[in-house]
Amino acid sequence: MVIRVAAAQLNVVVGDLEANSDAIIAALARAEEAQADVCVFSELSITGYPPEDLLCKERFIDDNLRALEKIAKATSRCAAVVGYVARAPQASAGPALYNAAALCHGGHVVATYAKHRLPNYAVFDEVRWFREGKDDPQLFLLGGAVVGLSICEDVWEPEGPVAALGRAGAQVVLNLNASPYSRGRRSQRLTMLTERVGESGAAIVYVNQVGGQDELVFDGASMVVDQNGQLVASGAQFAPDFFVVDLLLHESVSPTVPVHEISFQEQKSISLAPHLTPALTSVAEVYDALVMGTRDYIEKNGFAGALLGLSGGIDSALVATIAVDALGKDRVRAFALPSRFSSVGSKTDAQAVADNLGIALDEIALERAHHALSEMLAPALGHAPSGLTTENLQSRLRGLLLMAVSNDSGWIVLTTGNKSEMATGYSTLYGDSAGGFAVIKDVPKTLVYDVCHYRNERSQKMGEVAPIPTSIIEKPPSAELRPDQRDDQSLPPYEVLDPILAAYVEEDLSVPELISLGYDEEMVTKIASLVDRSEYKRRQMPPGVRITTKAFGKDRRMPITNHYGRG
Repeated sequence: MVIRVAAAQLNVVVGDLEANSDAIIAALARAEEAQADVCVFSELSITGYPPEDLLCKERFIDDNLRALEKIAKATSRCAAVVGYVARAPQASAGPALYNAAALCHGGHVVATYAKHRLPNYAVFDEVRWFREGKDDPQLFLLGGAVVGLSICEDVWEPEGPVAALGRAGAQVVLNLNASPYSRGRRSQRLTMLTERVGESGAAIVYVNQVGGQDELVFDGASMVVDQNGQLVASGAQFAPDFFVVDLLLHESVSPTVPVHEISFQEQKSISLAPHLTPALTSVAEVYDALVMGTRDYIEKNGFAGALLGLSGGIDSALVATIAVDALGKDRVRAFALPSRFSSVGSKTDAQAVADNLGIALDEIALERAHHALSEMLAPALGHAPSGLTTENLQSRLRGLLLMAVSNDSGWIVLTTGNKSEMATGYSTLYGDSAGGFAVIKDVPKTLVYDVCHYRNERSQKMGEVAPIPTSIIEKPPSAELRPDQRDDQSLPPYEVLDPILAAYVEEDLSVPELISLGYDEEMVTKIASLVDRSEYKRRQMPPGVRITTKAFGKDRRMPITNHYGRG
C-alpha cells in the first residue's frame, strides 16, 4: 500500500488571508500535477500563526472562513488539509473558537478537526483564544490509506491524540504545525516523532510553517517518518519548500471507528526522487534564523532598508553582516558615530567591515553635540556631567542621530546589543537600545563569537572575503565611552557570565541552586541582581529574533516590581 503525500511548507503572513490563500491554492495545483493523493499545509495556514488578538475581530473570523471556502472550491482529485479558525458552539462557556484543520476534496470541505491539546507555555497562549477539541478519533480513506488528522501540540503528548488515532486503526497521521525555532529543535522533533510512531504504529507527516513573525522564527524542517520510524523525507530549514513522497505502508488493521471514504488509490504515472534535506549544524541554524527573522520583519512590515551604527566591535559587525545577507548591500547603510574615546582601531575596523560587505559607511562625529549638551546640562546638575551620565549621553546621542536618519529615510534602525548585555542591563535606554529591531538580542556574547567564526568560514569556503576582520574578533570588547574601557571592568568575563545567565534565565534556577552547583556565591548573587534590576529596561527594548528556549519578551515575563530573592 502506497499513499502519495505532498508537503507544502509555506512562508505565510499573519493576517494576509488573500495572499496566504493564493499560496495554498498554488501549492495545491503543484500537488495535483504531481498526482499526490493529499497536500498537507501548516497549522492556521490561512490566517498565519500566531494571529493573537486578531482573533477577537469577528470580521477576521468571517474572512478566514470565506478563504477556506475559496480553497475548498479549488480542490479536485487531490485532497487538501489546511489550518484555519473554526467557530465553536456559542451555547457553551469559554472561548468560542477552535484551532482547526479542514479536509477539502472535490470542491468541498468534507471534514474538520479541532486541535485537542492547546499549548499555554513559553511563547504560546492558545488557551486565551481557543477551546480544546474533544472529538473521538476520526479516520478517512485517502488514496486507499487510513488517515487521521492532528495539529501541532497533539503530537507532542505521549499516549495522547496520535496514539489514540493509531489504536483506532490509522496508518498515517497528518500533523499540521506552527512550531517556532530554538536551538536543536529539529533533532528534538525527529526524536519525538519517532516515539509517536512507536506508540501509534502510524506513519507521521509533519508539516511546519516557515518564516519570521515578530520575535518568532519558524524554521520549516518538515518531516515524514514512516511506520518503521525511519525519516523518509525532509524539507529545508529556514526556506519555503514543497516536496512529494510516496509513503509505503503496512497492511491496515481493522479500524475500531467508522472510516469516511474520500478517495481511492490510483495508478501514478509520475515517479518521485527522494527529498531528504541535510540538517544544518547548530551554529548554521542560528545564523540562518537570524537572517530569516531580520529579512521577514523588515520586508513584511514594509521597510525599504535598514541602517545601524557600525562601531568596529564584534556585535555591530555581525548585525551588519546579517543585514546584508538578509536584504542585500544596497538596502543596508552604516554609520560611524565616533566620540573622543573611539580608538583609531575601531574606526579602521568599522571601515573594513563596510568595505568587505560593500555597504556605505558615513561618519557623524559626536564631539560638538556632546560638548554642547554637557554645557546645557551643567546648570541643571550644578556641575559638568561626568561618569555614567556623560557616558550615557554619548550613547543617547548615537540613538538620536540614527533615529533622525531613520525618520528622514524611512529605513529601520537595527540595534546591536546581545543577550548577555540585555540580561545584565549593560545597555543605555534611548541610546544603544534605540531602534526598531534587535537582531541579536537573544544571542549570548559567547555565541556571537561562534556565529562570526561560522560566517567567516562560510565565505572562505566559497572563495569570498570573510566579512568580519580577525582584529575585531580578537580584541577585548568595549563600549568605548571612557578612556581604556573594557566590558570586563563592569561584567564578569563572558565565558563565566553566559553559563550563569543561561541557568538563571533559561532554566529558572535560583541563586541557592546555582551556588549548590558550584558557582561562586558572590558572582551568582551579583549577576542575579543585575538581571532582576534590569527588567524595566528590557520592557522598553525592540523585538528581536528568538533563538533560545527562553528569550526576553514573550517567553520570560517577570514583574518589574519584584523583591523575590533580591538582596
